[in-house]
Amino acid sequence: MKPEPGAPGRGPARGPKRLPGARRAVFEEWYASYCREVWAVAYGRRTDADLALDVTQEAFLRLWREIERGEVIDNPRAWLLRVARNLAEDQAKSAFRRNGTQPPEQMNGVGSFDPPPLETLERNETFAQVRAVVEELPPPDREILTLRYALEYDAPAIAELLGVQVTAVHMRLSRARQRLADRLNAKGVRDLP
Repeated sequence: MKPEPGAPGRGPARGPKRLPGARRAVFEEWYASYCREVWAVAYGRRTDADLALDVTQEAFLRLWREIERGEVIDNPRAWLLRVARNLAEDQAKSAFRRNGTQPPEQMNGVGSFDPPPLETLERNETFAQVRAVVEELPPPDREILTLRYALEYDAPAIAELLGVQVTAVHMRLSRARQRLADRLNAKGVRDLP
């Protein structure tokens, strides 16, 4: 006879397999903890707030399915970020994205993830210029700048997420910052808040 989770000799159960009724609570905790990061990774890859929301929903739906199958996800944050990154790339390659069409049910009830209003008009204008320039950058530059500055990841965390060496992260960040600075200077944006 199998011992119950948490029984002597078994050790504490980990993740959502603890108790069937606890799965929802664990999922909701993970959603609250990682939703913003998952959305930001998707937005950093495609710079489309609605698409980032769709990718976020799909990533969490896949997480829920894994939990329901009884899978133990040891590092849900890393799992979700990798799934979101892959989904954003897949979406960019899909026929819907290429043709500019989206199924109607995808558009029903889509909420906004717009940031709260900025305190001054000057900051609004400056950030609008920065966003426009960032959108012009190649996707790898947008992604690494988002991970570093929007999500405040350090170089080792970015290296782990992207599957590259830390020195490569520093090099990519340096080059991406330089390309961003050059484009901002060309547009006359000098003083950032």
